[in-house]
Amino acid sequence: MPQQSRSKKTSGEHGPRANRAIGLFRQGYNCSQAVLAAFAPRLGLERDKAFRLAQSFGAGLARLGETCGAVTGALMVIGLKYGKVRAKDDAAKEKTYRLVREFMDRFRSRHGSLRCKALLGHDIGSAHGQRLIKQNKLHDNLCPKFIRTAAGLLEKII
Repeated sequence: MPQQSRSKKTSGEHGPRANRAIGLFRQGYNCSQAVLAAFAPRLGLERDKAFRLAQSFGAGLARLGETCGAVTGALMVIGLKYGKVRAKDDAAKEKTYRLVREFMDRFRSRHGSLRCKALLGHDIGSAHGQRLIKQNKLHDNLCPKFIRTAAGLLEKII
């Protein structure tokens, strides 16, 4: 029974956008770029602009180890889809905030944290941490899981 519930829960994680995001990450784009660019065409954003916009959010905000790039990429997707464009559109603002909180709660519940440093278990901003991450292939083994979760949650939310 738990397996059925789990596969139902994660079905969006094997969808075309999740696979596209993983493919982009494996090509060399960071997690934030991969998630945003996988959804960009659906939201009317040119892929090149998505790559540029999300560049500084990778590795927990420019290798600071803060919020995971897959998360920040997903938050940009939610903002593009639902964010307010009129100053007094409080309903759009509240909907966006609600969806962001829902996304973040689900991601944190699945992985235990939203912070890159905690998710990888090492400080990606230090040479020593980068060496450990590389030696243990954490970037190759863990980050795709975070990207897949982010994309799968987005499929359900947007």
